[in-house]
Amino acid sequence: MTDLARAANYQEENRIGRSEKPVFHVTPPVGWLNDPNGFSIFQGKIHLFYQYHPFSDAWGPMHWGHCVSEDFVKWEELPPALAPDADYDAAGCFSGSAIETEDGHVLIYTGVMEREREDGTKEVVQQQCLAVGDGVRYEKANGNPIVSARQLPDGFSTEDFRDPKVWREGEMYYLAAGNMDEMQNGQVVLFASEDLRKWRYISVLADNQGKYGRMWECPDFFPLGQEHVLIVSPQDMQADGREFHNGNQAIALIGEYDRQNFRLREEQVISLDYGTDFYAPQTLEAEDGRRMMVAWMQSWDMDIKPAGQKWNGMMTIPRELELRDHVLYQHPARELEAYRTEPVSYADRKISGECQIPGIRGRVLDLTIELHGGDYREFILSFAANEKYHTCFRYVPAAQTIEFDRTFSGMVRDVVCQRSMKIKKAGENLKLRLILDRFSVELFVNDGEQTFTSTFYTPLDAQDIVFGCDGTATVNIEKYAISLDGNSIG
Repeated sequence: MTDLARAANYQEENRIGRSEKPVFHVTPPVGWLNDPNGFSIFQGKIHLFYQYHPFSDAWGPMHWGHCVSEDFVKWEELPPALAPDADYDAAGCFSGSAIETEDGHVLIYTGVMEREREDGTKEVVQQQCLAVGDGVRYEKANGNPIVSARQLPDGFSTEDFRDPKVWREGEMYYLAAGNMDEMQNGQVVLFASEDLRKWRYISVLADNQGKYGRMWECPDFFPLGQEHVLIVSPQDMQADGREFHNGNQAIALIGEYDRQNFRLREEQVISLDYGTDFYAPQTLEAEDGRRMMVAWMQSWDMDIKPAGQKWNGMMTIPRELELRDHVLYQHPARELEAYRTEPVSYADRKISGECQIPGIRGRVLDLTIELHGGDYREFILSFAANEKYHTCFRYVPAAQTIEFDRTFSGMVRDVVCQRSMKIKKAGENLKLRLILDRFSVELFVNDGEQTFTSTFYTPLDAQDIVFGCDGTATVNIEKYAISLDGNSIG
């Protein structure tokens, strides 16, 4: 039996029931999931691959898991697409991307090799490889690797050369990959090809100039509005106020693309998300022209799942990106609205003290709250709550901050439980849209001007939503349950 067949058989024999997992967020059939890979359109369907270790709930030899959708909301699990079974990827099929071609669905990924030096130390080499398939089954190319680490300029890291993003412009294909220079600073290197098989090095598309962490993982580069956006996920970041937090980040560099020198002239650098669990985002251009983004809803320092849970990791809901007046907005995929049920709404509701509101409870919800008046110092929204557990957002209007707190969500590990962000659009009114799906919350602030994504693994019987205010707040509330089959889901 091949390694790929063994992974597929294990997946089928150990598949975890949907009742134990999120309703509309992508999770692995079993085992471990991290970075999204190959987010693309092929033959009219949306394909999402991901870093996958089916055989345990921890990171291990990287495979590519695979699922498809027709609307960014309902996903069908498919057999694994890649396994680390060749000499050039024996240490892992790391992250990459996909593109539709006349030859089929082309996957370009990082193959990792490990070998022992004469002195007994381990050498790691990362190179870019190719596979072609029909949307379900994929074959690795005979000519792998298609981009050798030897093609990098002198001084560039051959050990940290990964996560290729491929796209087409006219008759040329381009490939951007994460890398480090001789000073151990993160950078994105750019290659070009006419046929996806033979590549030549072009330039450093962008680098961190000693800022924004070290290694830049999972680059993604695309036009948006009148500008270009480069998304990278830096490791070893240091906090800069509330804009960038420590550890593993996801940031966007926005500016003008100098096509003559193949260089991004960055004009602003922003956090893509302010929560505890958001990393390695990847985008595609939908058939209707929307730029859609999905990310791993976790990070390397935030493995908080309960002991005994046999799946680990999930994706964010795909988000629409929009650049308006130099501001990057994110919106939940509009297709989610087709699955909203059980509407409940309140206009000009007064919140004073701590209270629950009839019809506003549950763990699988699309909930919007608009604060548009009142006199108070603090407004708190708690969810996944009962007598023992709760997770909350706290809004402090005088400071124009929002703080997240999952201290009492049920976790038993000493990890980050609190994080706060400064609201960019200060004002008397505040709009909060929460997407809840059993074990996660995605908060969209002021129509997606900022987002805040975090996980919590509270027991599912904690269903309450509690409002709290130390004065009086006037709010509008709009709530929907989310159901993929027409039945209400808690």
